[in-house]
Amino acid sequence: MKITVVGASGIMGSKIVRELERAGQTVNGVSTSTGVDAYSGDGVQAALAEADVVIDVTNSGSFGDSNALDFFKQAGKNLLAAAKHAGVGHYLALSVVATDRLVENDYFRAKMVQENLIRASGLPYTIVRSAQFFEFFDGIINLAGDGNDLRLSPSLVRPISADEASTLIARIMVGAPRNDIVEIAGPEAIQLDQLAREILTATEDPRSIAIDPDAPFFGVELARTTLLPGTNAVAGTVTFHDWLSRSMMAA
Repeated sequence: MKITVVGASGIMGSKIVRELERAGQTVNGVSTSTGVDAYSGDGVQAALAEADVVIDVTNSGSFGDSNALDFFKQAGKNLLAAAKHAGVGHYLALSVVATDRLVENDYFRAKMVQENLIRASGLPYTIVRSAQFFEFFDGIINLAGDGNDLRLSPSLVRPISADEASTLIARIMVGAPRNDIVEIAGPEAIQLDQLAREILTATEDPRSIAIDPDAPFFGVELARTTLLPGTNAVAGTVTFHDWLSRSMMAA
């Protein structure tokens, strides 16, 4: 089986490539740094020409980037057209848990467009919606800064380590296309404010945390369960507490 990972130079792309190579798979990792530009289409058809499986982990900007819609729409069209031309047997794309409940935000609205393009393509596909990665939460909570405080919703999340997410994606990839959404998440739910407290304690950050049920998450007001996956989510095993403890010891 020949696998092409598009977006291979990113955090998740590079981890997925390593995971697949460790499993003995034949992997072609491509990105703009290798001359393959999903947005412009440059090099895309050649990169996918012999692929049996495509893993799409392309990304654009931040969660608040208004250019995301243009990127995911154009990149999606280019990649899907090349995949159809190549006769790809499984198109797997990485998305985000709760994407369909966060469409007030430009980024998540763009991810919904990407998902819809994949569903309409006629290709055998799997959309993997992942919970937020542990590695990103330091940046996420900093966006909640309000002077010397952090103002955070007590909404629940089930974050997952990027390493475990890449392992689960590699396992899902070798199975048959689901033609549906598969969710992956960490083993336990934790409130956003509690997660932030763990980070501040571990990093000796003196800022205080104010709990505010109306505090937005990337501009979207949250119910308590908005960010949680469904009951059938594939679960990792590493808790945020254990991951953070190991990360601090390794620093």
